[in-house]
Amino acid sequence: MTDRRAFDKSGERKEDVPAPPVAPSPPASAEPPTTEPPRSLPPADLATLVLSLGSSAIVYLGETGDDKKPERNLPMAKHVIDLLTVLEDKTKGNLTAEEEHILESLLFDLRLRYVEALKVSPAGG
Repeated sequence: MTDRRAFDKSGERKEDVPAPPVAPSPPASAEPPTTEPPRSLPPADLATLVLSLGSSAIVYLGETGDDKKPERNLPMAKHVIDLLTVLEDKTKGNLTAEEEHILESLLFDLRLRYVEALKVSPAGG
């Protein structure tokens, strides 16, 4: 067994052990790193959460609004609708009138769209 420690018991560097290599420092660039400008984000509130989930459900229903053939994922669309239903049940009596209206009307709309999507694609995918 060979002692490869660079220092002896007194803390002095041993002469027969080479110093570890020093990594080269990155070259200094003339330009400072660029950062993205701050974005205007929606408030972190219940309405934003509900609308975000609703947008996900619409994408899963294949309603992306572009000319491409929509890729549906009806099981995921149903899952998001079910999550919104859980949120509705768990927050009952604790929402403002506006929050309640947003959640109820969004769920109504998503459920109708889901049923329509099932008629077109009964296999669920």
